[in-house]
Amino acid sequence: MLTKEEKEKLERLYQSLAKDERILRLKDIQMHRGSNCYIHSFKVAKVAVHRVMNHKGYNLENVILGAILHDYYLYDWRADHSKKKKHGRRHPLIAEANARRDFNISPEVSEIIKCHMWPLTPHLFPKSKEAKLINYVDDVVATREALTSRRFKKKHLECSLKFIERLFDE
Repeated sequence: MLTKEEKEKLERLYQSLAKDERILRLKDIQMHRGSNCYIHSFKVAKVAVHRVMNHKGYNLENVILGAILHDYYLYDWRADHSKKKKHGRRHPLIAEANARRDFNISPEVSEIIKCHMWPLTPHLFPKSKEAKLINYVDDVVATREALTSRRFKKKHLECSLKFIERLFDE
């Protein structure tokens, strides 16, 4: 179990990233149906933390950073046809380079970002349990988003924004 102080520290990290101008740019990048990179990344962070917060041995700060920065590629691959074909394989390395440049991330967070698209990127197998966690949770969240009906897009967006508002619900 996390202590109150640990939860408060993680909540502060989550909230500081949610308000960071560099991260707010993710709102302009369309993701899956009814979502954008900002919502998607914060959903991945929240689901991942809640999944393992009562398990020992996870670095939850790295989980949060890796989850929020895993799609920090900063371009709309749908609008740029030259990037469309290879986006799935290339964006983890682009996101990792951008995160290293803008946030001075640790090697552990770097691994989380680079490996989140495995097995599409077979040479980037996730080795740490944090990287494996984000790889799995990203797939789950992306699948849910992709299966959301376009008809419920606005409602889904509002629910998503409410869901990601805080890391720990009170």
